[in-house]
Amino acid sequence: MKKRYVRNLPKPINDNLQAAKEYAFLLLKFRLRSEQELAQRLRQKKFSATVIQETIRFLRDRKFIDDRIFAKSWVASRIKRPLGLRKIRQELLLKGLDKEIITETLAQVKTDYQESGIIRQLAEQRWAKLKDVEPLKAKQRIYAYLLRRGFSPDISSEIIKGL
Repeated sequence: MKKRYVRNLPKPINDNLQAAKEYAFLLLKFRLRSEQELAQRLRQKKFSATVIQETIRFLRDRKFIDDRIFAKSWVASRIKRPLGLRKIRQELLLKGLDKEIITETLAQVKTDYQESGIIRQLAEQRWAKLKDVEPLKAKQRIYAYLLRRGFSPDISSEIIKGL
């Protein structure tokens, strides 16, 4: 018996659109995502640009994605870690959010967020762990740790001087 080969014909656009929506809902089931982040994931799955635009429009119109809500949620979760506002700003930029949305969201958070108190607490915890290390080296390590977490270099150095 001869094998018959069937050519892979492109699916109609509605099938691709439905598959893109299903994939987007699967991603959103795990966590909120920014529009650009979602579009990027759809691009990775080789959906066409028109299908991606339609999917994003569909999700935005029905309030399944909203960059402002995503930014607030992201900031709230990252502050609990705790991370500095500089690091959070950088992460939001990488997620593709508009600078205006980022600035607005971080401005709302700054009023309640006491960065110097958090830096002091983290520095004291690290200082206790590094008690066997030479003091100058321990301070350098703590300073580098705080900078990696996105805290202000000025405030970090002031607090480390007081250790």
